[in-house]
Amino acid sequence: MLTEFNLFGVFMAPIVVYALAALPLTMCVRFVLWWSGLLGWFWHIALFEVSLYVCILCLLILYI
Repeated sequence: MLTEFNLFGVFMAPIVVYALAALPLTMCVRFVLWWSGLLGWFWHIALFEVSLYVCILCLLILYI
């Protein structure tokens, strides 16, 4: 169940917490893809990285 997050008396939407949690996960996946050489397969790397972040954010929202 999505509930508000209390940060020193300021209530924040749960999407903020999920968005912050998705950043390090995206960086780890991006590093693994760069290290293995798979990141070079993509035509527009910046667009792929944004879509990867959005996919990880959606997965966090759905399964946590």
